[in-house]
Amino acid sequence: MAFSKEARRKKIRGRIRKTLSGTAQRPRLSVYRSNKEIYAQIIDDVTGKTISAASSRDESIASAKAENKADVAKLVGKSVAEKAVQAGIELVSFDRGGYLYHGRVKQLAEGAREGGLKF
Repeated sequence: MAFSKEARRKKIRGRIRKTLSGTAQRPRLSVYRSNKEIYAQIIDDVTGKTISAASSRDESIASAKAENKADVAKLVGKSVAEKAVQAGIELVSFDRGGYLYHGRVKQLAEGAREGGLKF
């Protein structure tokens, strides 16, 4: 019997999070994707603090005239990277959250790399 999409994603997410954790020197870049929006956070798991965050609902990104959701995801990646660089973070661990590294998740990662993050 096959897993539902959500159950499959949660299973993959558990495998990823088992080995991936954010520290102060190398925080975790976490991605959440819904049908309409995409969210990214840079998290220090040791202290449980969010260092920076960006989403497609931010005013600067929502007002940008992007052609499709992949372009919006790239803008979100650049935005979260700029905020992280201002906070003194350059090296992160990428947590794709159980989503395939394809489409909007890949565009967000590429935008974050263009913004100055390394992972």
